[in-house]
Amino acid sequence: MAEEFSLRCYCYLDRMQAQFAAFVGTVTQGDLPTEGMAALYVEMSPGNEVFRIVDIAVKATEAKPGAQIVEREFGMFEVHSLNQAAVLEAGDVVLQRLGLKVEDRIRPQVVSTQVITRVDPYQAQLLNRFRRGSMLVPGETMLVLECAPAAYINYACNEAEKRASINLVHVSSVGRFGRMWLAGSEAEIVTARDAAIRALESLEGRQGS
Repeated sequence: MAEEFSLRCYCYLDRMQAQFAAFVGTVTQGDLPTEGMAALYVEMSPGNEVFRIVDIAVKATEAKPGAQIVEREFGMFEVHSLNQAAVLEAGDVVLQRLGLKVEDRIRPQVVSTQVITRVDPYQAQLLNRFRRGSMLVPGETMLVLECAPAAYINYACNEAEKRASINLVHVSSVGRFGRMWLAGSEAEIVTARDAAIRALESLEGRQGS
């Protein structure tokens, strides 16, 4: 069975941070998460298998589904609960049904990072047109971090918020690459960048294609 599926992302968030949980609530079409919940993000192919796997996970545990997305190449889903054990159990159920192990996931790769100091007012206005999080204020320092597979950006963002006092501007976690935009003082943004990179580099997995 393992040969039939590709586990692109498997990442567990032990405690959703306040801004990250609030942001997810603005984009999710499923059950709304709140600060302090544990969450699991899984990205896989074939994408259509997501529908069956989410059904299995929520029937077997008390975890609730927040996202269930199938795009051109991959499928991604998220489940969450105040009960960490329920989220971990959901992950075990998913892996068992797929015939895979955590180690079969693709190891995340940081594709690019940009720290932009003293953001220009015109660029801030452009970015504020699509953001779903905090307003980007001219003069702030902005971090743009890109990783692959895309769903890992959720883990990177949540870990960055744990370590630094930043404002979450936007997160995009579907497609070939995941991206996050954070804003704050230069010192805090550098701290957030380093925390996000360390978090991604700490996850083991196979080499991606």
